[in-house]
Amino acid sequence: MRTVGLKVLKNKLSEYIRAVADGETLLVTDRDRVVAEIVPPRAASATSGATDAERQWVELIRQGIITPAKFPRPALPPRRPAMMTPEELLRDLDDSRSDR
Repeated sequence: MRTVGLKVLKNKLSEYIRAVADGETLLVTDRDRVVAEIVPPRAASATSGATDAERQWVELIRQGIITPAKFPRPALPPRRPAMMTPEELLRDLDDSRSDR
């Protein structure tokens, strides 16, 4: 959640509106007193098909509690195939312990 003075907001309005459009909440101050809050719109279409968890994330972002990632997380590398099944692993372990 960013805080910006009224005069700075007026001079850089488009920059701050872009930040709000990206999901950020903006507090507007006048003489160090918060006078307004600019938040992204709560579009019904954006959350109508969403799950409860997704709606909670949207609300947390709107409140400024969490900040969405600027860059998407890179994809995880593909999973390697298992060398043996759990049953084979347990059998092999039993075989290795049989001499004890």
